[in-house]
Amino acid sequence: MADLTNPNSTSQPLSSAGDATPASSKQPTILRCVTGSLIASVFAYGLYSLTMSIALSFASKPLHSTNITVLKISVAVRTLVVGMVALGTGVFGLAAVGLMLLGLQILIQKLVKKPDTSSGV
Repeated sequence: MADLTNPNSTSQPLSSAGDATPASSKQPTILRCVTGSLIASVFAYGLYSLTMSIALSFASKPLHSTNITVLKISVAVRTLVVGMVALGTGVFGLAAVGLMLLGLQILIQKLVKKPDTSSGV
């Protein structure tokens, strides 16, 4: 199928997802994993604090209406706001744990790897 945005291109399908990434991508190191994990942890903690603050604010300000539709929409919006911030907290928390475990895996692989002594001396 031809690329309609660029008539001079030779449209060849990508053979894998790796073809779309730049060639200068670096391999993960222990330092990069720990640094990324710390950054994700800071974001997760900040979003957790924001979640608790929003939930406390919503809980301390009750709804004053007799219209059932207004009450239902208000509850739905409050739930949506708290849920979205909590989702961000979970995503960054899982990213922090995953990066820390990746760093641990790389460390274990480096420790288990035996030095090459068969280089004929």
